[in-house]
Amino acid sequence: MRRDHHMKILILTQYFPPEVGAPQNRLFELAIRLNKKGTTVDILTAMPNYPQMEIHKEYKGKFYMQEELDGLKVYRSWIFVSKSKSIPIRLMNYFSFVFSSLMIGLFKLGKYDYILCESPPLFLGISAYFLKIFKGSKMIFNVSDLWPESAEKLGLVTNRLFLNISTFLEEFLYRKSYLITGQTQGIVKDISSRIPNKNVYWLPNGVDMEIFKTLNNNWRLDNNFKDDDFILLYAGIIGHAQGLEVILNAARRLMEYDNIKFVLVGNGPEKDHLLKIKEDLKLNNVFFFGVQPKSSMPYILSSVDGAIIPLKKLDIFKGAIPSKIFETLAMRIPLLLGVEGEAKELFIDEAKAGFAFEPENDNELSEKVLEMYNHPELRISAGNNGFNFVQDKFTRDIIATKFWDYLSGLEDKSTT
Repeated sequence: MRRDHHMKILILTQYFPPEVGAPQNRLFELAIRLNKKGTTVDILTAMPNYPQMEIHKEYKGKFYMQEELDGLKVYRSWIFVSKSKSIPIRLMNYFSFVFSSLMIGLFKLGKYDYILCESPPLFLGISAYFLKIFKGSKMIFNVSDLWPESAEKLGLVTNRLFLNISTFLEEFLYRKSYLITGQTQGIVKDISSRIPNKNVYWLPNGVDMEIFKTLNNNWRLDNNFKDDDFILLYAGIIGHAQGLEVILNAARRLMEYDNIKFVLVGNGPEKDHLLKIKEDLKLNNVFFFGVQPKSSMPYILSSVDGAIIPLKKLDIFKGAIPSKIFETLAMRIPLLLGVEGEAKELFIDEAKAGFAFEPENDNELSEKVLEMYNHPELRISAGNNGFNFVQDKFTRDIIATKFWDYLSGLEDKSTT
């Protein structure tokens, strides 16, 4: 395809705004930026339903509709949703959209040079594969999580036959792809080692630096914190994977420091359990807040002294890069990172953007908190280092531009 050819890309994803979430934002921001580069980017997605697992009211009862979001054409098709967590129901959720997206793709949409398919859900690759054949497109498989491997390691799926079929499908889709993009370097390495001679490209998450300019701020005052309080924040899902007991246990070790405070923002399945620990241990230095609107996160972030980003100590998380790292660093807030592997190598060893502690090790976390508390100059330099690092490497503009250049480069090669 020559450079003067107008490139057309279809992004096929189960998740997209107005839903809120990391893949939704990432794909939306990428699409907008590719669109501005003179590519036509259309979206084929489901009726919005996440995370409530019910169709948003203006989309109820529709099999198909089309709308426009910031200059992007968005085609939506029916999806079966239910609040049940059982595996058969989850599969109905995934496969209903596989089926409806294939129908809409075949009968309502034109031809595309590329179909970029977001996985998980892995099964959406089935729809992408048939659309690629019927539309004469090339498939780009965008892997945000190595599924079924992650589901197996977390013990979410145990049926051997199902895992074997899923792994067969996964590798089949990789082989049929023109390009595979992975969200972390760990995913890229894993796929490259299994599927040699395939173009695999690192397409990381990133941050829009503009959002984080809002700084006139009374968040501390409004929530009865003092100017000299040393506040450490965890914001996100309060779930099993995060292993948040480590924060409460570190707080217990630091009770005698009156102005070290731990703030947890969010909701999730572990919240009641953590509230009970707080009560049992009488932790008056730990504060829980409910989910906050996205627009108030910059205010909260800019009011704290450090951000704790933990995960459980499991091998599966060694390649994980929690997306909140980028937003935290964009606000010059230093990290207390309890994640091993790639995130630590990038943000602590290379960027020098904070301190690492061993996952689930509350003794080490409390030591690092004290080190940060006692050395304001380290805190400031870590904040500045992190800011410079994401500004150089992880803004959404840089990521989209590099990806566009890479795609165009592949095109030039394939035409010579």
